[in-house]
Amino acid sequence: QEQLVESGGGSVQPGGSLRLSCAASGSIESINAMGWYRQAPGKQRELVADITSGGSTTYADSVKGRFTISRDNAKNTVYLQMNSLKPEDTAVYYCNAVMGIRKQGSRWPVWGSYWGQGTQVTVSS
Repeated sequence: QEQLVESGGGSVQPGGSLRLSCAASGSIESINAMGWYRQAPGKQRELVADITSGGSTTYADSVKGRFTISRDNAKNTVYLQMNSLKPEDTAVYYCNAVMGIRKQGSRWPVWGSYWGQGTQVTVSS
């Protein structure tokens, strides 16, 4: 059973830092893009940052210069280093990965988009 497990959320004061991690597991043949999304109460889920298997990154304008996404392909893990946190960064953060999964009876991997369970980040004084 393929899954993404996130860790590292919590509560922090404005200006503080947190580091989120997300590890993918299962019968993974390959992982394409990995990314972080967030959803604040009453708002739609939005992209925070993503990274391709080759290391190309994309950031939301609101986090540029403060957040850094990285990945360890050997560990099937993506990270989000969040610095200079603001109250408006408060949200549930979700990990996403586009993965090719080995399926019995299939010659080729089956590709799909997978989500983690979410981790709460609260920025408050």
